[in-house]
Amino acid sequence: MTDLMKEYEYVLSALSAKSGEDIALMNLSGLGGVSDVFILVTGNSEVHMKTLMDAAEEALERHGQPCRREGETSSNWRLLDAGHVIVHIFSHKGREFYKLDKLWQEAEIERYENTGNNLP
Repeated sequence: MTDLMKEYEYVLSALSAKSGEDIALMNLSGLGGVSDVFILVTGNSEVHMKTLMDAAEEALERHGQPCRREGETSSNWRLLDAGHVIVHIFSHKGREFYKLDKLWQEAEIERYENTGNNLP
């Protein structure tokens, strides 16, 4: 696990604790993006996407990082913007359609697997 992933493990772990799927961290620093870090997660339903959004927002705010919500009514893509980190919450259909993993393919991407040792 890289230092960057360790730095954001509190968000990654919160998403994993709510059964988020295909959790990934993208390092965009130095690529001229709108943020230094993207965190991607997939939910199974609109209710699940809301649960993931709430969990990530709570984790960010607990760590002194207020964020802005976008797309709360979207069934495909919602996000939390905390400035230097943006959490993208997708449906399966939305993740496949927007393909941020491919759009930012020059970014370093790490997949998150919670070992169960680190609770949010």
